[in-house]
Amino acid sequence: MATQDQPEEESARATEAGASEPGRDAMSQRLATRIEQDVESPLPWRSIAKKTVMVVVAGITIYLVFPSLTEVFDSWPKLTSLDPVWFALAVVLQVAHFACTIALQRIALRTKAWFSVATSQLAGNAISLVVPGGAAFGAATQFRMLAASGNDTATAVGGLTAFSLLGIGGLLALPIFVLPAIIVGVPIDQSLEHAALLGIAAFVLFAGFAALVLVMDGPIRWAGRVVQATRNRLKHHAEPVTGLADRLVFERNRIRDVLGRKWKAAMLLSSGRLAFDFGTLLATIRATGAKPSPSLVLLAYAVAGLLALIPITPGGLGIVEAGLSALLILAGVPGGDAVVATLAYRIISYWLPIVVGPFAYTAFRLRYGRPGEAGGSGTGPALASG
Repeated sequence: MATQDQPEEESARATEAGASEPGRDAMSQRLATRIEQDVESPLPWRSIAKKTVMVVVAGITIYLVFPSLTEVFDSWPKLTSLDPVWFALAVVLQVAHFACTIALQRIALRTKAWFSVATSQLAGNAISLVVPGGAAFGAATQFRMLAASGNDTATAVGGLTAFSLLGIGGLLALPIFVLPAIIVGVPIDQSLEHAALLGIAAFVLFAGFAALVLVMDGPIRWAGRVVQATRNRLKHHAEPVTGLADRLVFERNRIRDVLGRKWKAAMLLSSGRLAFDFGTLLATIRATGAKPSPSLVLLAYAVAGLLALIPITPGGLGIVEAGLSALLILAGVPGGDAVVATLAYRIISYWLPIVVGPFAYTAFRLRYGRPGEAGGSGTGPALASG
């Protein structure tokens, strides 16, 4: 795989080297350099204290949901009762989900390379699933790996931010597809109906906020000035932050440029990654023999996805198991089948990527060396514009 991708990535570097505009924005370079320095520097005592609190909160949360988590894992022997055809289909759909994820990141990062994006995504995702509040750690790991493979660090910042926003927006949009079922009077549990309406309201607010931020400079500059003044007032002994409003506008323009030229492909891949992941859940449910309404399962999936974003336990461990199995029961799945389907889905979507992550990181190191070492600074232009 590495042999086939090497010429492609070298071509991508050459393309960008010839097409990059002179005088790359110094502000963006300073931001990327600061992130690299933060990753390399030792953790201050405040960061250690915050991470300690996160671990304690995660432990308490897992303890509270432990009965539900135990019930899910006690169903392990029942996995043998699953239809192997549907279970195999669920695995294939999850692979397709990650393929869409990697392809979407290639667009966001403006590169034609596959190997560096795929391995860094799989490794970073694995870390985000095993560390409390791991999204930041996973993103930092992927950032360092992309830099080590020669990707432009400033572009990586904007690209990964755009990718995260697309993921959150897609999850918030899912309840909209359940709205027709509510309107025509399909029998639905009141709790799920309330969740759907709440999700639709959240999506409207998110979409309105995103549109406002993408179009107007005023709100961004106002937010930048407020945050800058607050930070400088609270940390008056530290070096004051300046130019935050201009920096936010610049990064907004970068994200808008990333999505502007290939928005159709970005929307298709963003929808595809959610559809394939939802298909994974549907396939595990069908593997138990249950046949609930797909629209109600979609709502349960959307709520569980939002629960997984809560940075309390690693990858929503315990929270998702307890919440998803309960939501599936509300969606019409028999209790025993809901628990087994939840276990099968989490094995495929949570535990399997954790196993794959170290192999992806090892493959990356064999090709590029350890992230952060000499030769992997990522200062050279390596991202293709196409």
